[in-house]
Amino acid sequence: MLRFLFALFLAVSAASALAQSGKRPDRPDGRQMSREERQRMRDDVRDAYRNDRQDRQQQKTRQMSPEERGQLRRDIEDANRQMKR
Repeated sequence: MLRFLFALFLAVSAASALAQSGKRPDRPDGRQMSREERQRMRDDVRDAYRNDRQDRQQQKTRQMSPEERGQLRRDIEDANRQMKR
């Protein structure tokens, strides 16, 4: 019985290892991506993250208008009054 379980375990391990080692196509038509296509994709992703980071940084450093500051001050004062109740 122990030999059977060991053989079964070995067969399952070998099958999963073989399945992982097989090359899967990167594209629907079965062709592999060229080096230039992979580099272009990396650059596109890098640019997207860079633009995202710049947009967030610009929003953090943007000055508030006097109206926005006044509204924020009123909102905070109202919230403080609500908390005291």
